[in-house]
Amino acid sequence: MGTCSVVGEGVHIYNLGQVTIGANVVVSQETHICTASHDYTDPAFRLFHKPIVIGHSAWIAARAFLGPGVTIGDGAVIGACSVVTKDMPEWTVCAGNPCRPIKPRSLKPSEG
Repeated sequence: MGTCSVVGEGVHIYNLGQVTIGANVVVSQETHICTASHDYTDPAFRLFHKPIVIGHSAWIAARAFLGPGVTIGDGAVIGACSVVTKDMPEWTVCAGNPCRPIKPRSLKPSEG
């Protein structure tokens, strides 16, 4: 976990695989970060795991779900209650079930 990053109350990090959280990241309350699942095509229903990467300056809004193997790009915003099963691009606002890119993330000029 990078510097100046925060993980909110009630966040679940099921880290059978590695979870990397960049600097200046906000993971909001009750988000579920899940690096493992079961292979439903396997008769033994085996558990597998894949790493999750959250890039620098990203925001994962409340109650989002991040599945095994996803990468959240630098500066991306993942909307509340989104279900992320594929990589999301950097500096993009993404949301939905399934989560998808919505629009570019623009930053306002600094005041002062």
